[in-house]
Amino acid sequence: MVEKLTGDARGAALATLQGWRELDDRDAITKTFTFKTFNAAFGFMTRAALKADRMDHHPEWFNVYNRVEVTLSTHDVDGLSARDIELAMFLDRAAKQTASD
Repeated sequence: MVEKLTGDARGAALATLQGWRELDDRDAITKTFTFKTFNAAFGFMTRAALKADRMDHHPEWFNVYNRVEVTLSTHDVDGLSARDIELAMFLDRAAKQTASD
């Protein structure tokens, strides 16, 4: 069962992320990834889609050319959960890997 992150657990989880920010209008986090090309951005999105599908936890995202804006929130708990943190950490690693490809 997925649980909403609150209190100290939430603060500790968010402290592990770099470049992610909390949204003001809802319980979610967001980050914009920028790549050299559309192909690199699409490769990142493909990696992300495969991981998200395995997790059964899908991001909200928007892509224009080399930019991918990602928002994460767990709809089952109407807010942040450990699933969001796990996916955010994966996305950061995937972005670094994509940049080095």
